[in-house]
Amino acid sequence: MQFTTNQEWKMNLTVSSMNSEEVALAVDWAAREGWNPGLHDTACFYAADPTGFFLARFGGKPVGCISAVAYDERFAFAGFYIVETEYRTQGIGHALVEKAQDHVGGRIIGNDTVVAQQETYRRLGFAVAHRNIRFQGKATRALLRPSEIVDLSVVPLDDLLAYDRKMFPAPRTSFLRQWIRQPEGAALGHVKKGRLSGYGVIRKCRRGYKIGPLFADDEETAGILFGALTETAAGHSFCLDIPEPNAGAQRLVTRHGMEKVFETARMYRGPAPILPLEKIFGVTSFELG
Repeated sequence: MQFTTNQEWKMNLTVSSMNSEEVALAVDWAAREGWNPGLHDTACFYAADPTGFFLARFGGKPVGCISAVAYDERFAFAGFYIVETEYRTQGIGHALVEKAQDHVGGRIIGNDTVVAQQETYRRLGFAVAHRNIRFQGKATRALLRPSEIVDLSVVPLDDLLAYDRKMFPAPRTSFLRQWIRQPEGAALGHVKKGRLSGYGVIRKCRRGYKIGPLFADDEETAGILFGALTETAAGHSFCLDIPEPNAGAQRLVTRHGMEKVFETARMYRGPAPILPLEKIFGVTSFELG
């Protein structure tokens, strides 16, 4: 679609915050783009920052979206950058980006960017920190669940939040409260001598399952959690998104015969947070970091 004049474009285009139902629309668009979101992502994502999702309308019709979730005063994460095909190259994406930038202000912003869009984000001031690689496999049932594996519901929330904070650039309490309680999945911790030494979540998606996050003190612990999580998806396909610099994660997916199916670049505008990538065996999601 072509706009006849710049005035027409300005008069007919609006960008405003989404409500929860409109976030569900963005998740549906993401599914159509092939991103395979989780069945219960909407409520979890919206809880992270109810003011951080934006919808573009042209003549009242929804035509594009973007998210810019502000986790705290220093860090935000952008995602869901989608414009309907017939409305692309008309400046709608630019208007969405401006709205998102206004929302996050001077915060450091992270995102996971597909290969085709990385140059666009470089022009916006983002720089590549590392690649994240999606691997896919078929889950099997574990022979025995070790006694160290527990449901996260029995782990004190403060312990979980403290552990997660070591692995993520900002606190995300509201998001995690929802994320670990999704139906049709599992949220498990590894507790040794009374101390949480790793945790992971697996959720059902439009197709198969995804693990995310998978955080662990070491490769052995990650492997134990991995086995317990995939038991939930036995007989089904599942994905794990690993930071490429984590050699232990590379070995994990190789041992389980998983195949590379997709990749993104983790990019930041501003100084890249210093994170223990050797303990991040699976990122939480490409949409929220």
